[in-house]
Amino acid sequence: MPAGDPFSSSERTSLDQAIRKAEQLSRVEFSVFVGNAEGDPRDFATSLHNSLVAPSRSILILLDPTARVLEIVTGGYVRRTLSDAEVELAALQMQTDFAGDDLVGGLKRGIQMLAEHARAPHTLHAG
Repeated sequence: MPAGDPFSSSERTSLDQAIRKAEQLSRVEFSVFVGNAEGDPRDFATSLHNSLVAPSRSILILLDPTARVLEIVTGGYVRRTLSDAEVELAALQMQTDFAGDDLVGGLKRGIQMLAEHARAPHTLHAG
């Protein structure tokens, strides 16, 4: 999250914990940007996503509370297990929470939903 974000220290810690749990569950990287999107929000989110260490294995969530914009960008590896419909469902849940003035809760719930859907299915091997 960028410096000067709208969250308290405890809220940032809570979000960081949610991100770490999501990464452990799904084995993909999560990044959250909360702030003003420069120019076109989708292009800005894609640019941020592409600058990550491993964009193919990453999910970026951009939230611009001032412009009321939410963008979620997923990498190619992530899209193997995470469908567009699942991303849209997580986005709808986040937007519902945001409308109730719960930015932190919305982000945490969306991160959890994305992680659950992004994790690779368990495979059973016959011996």
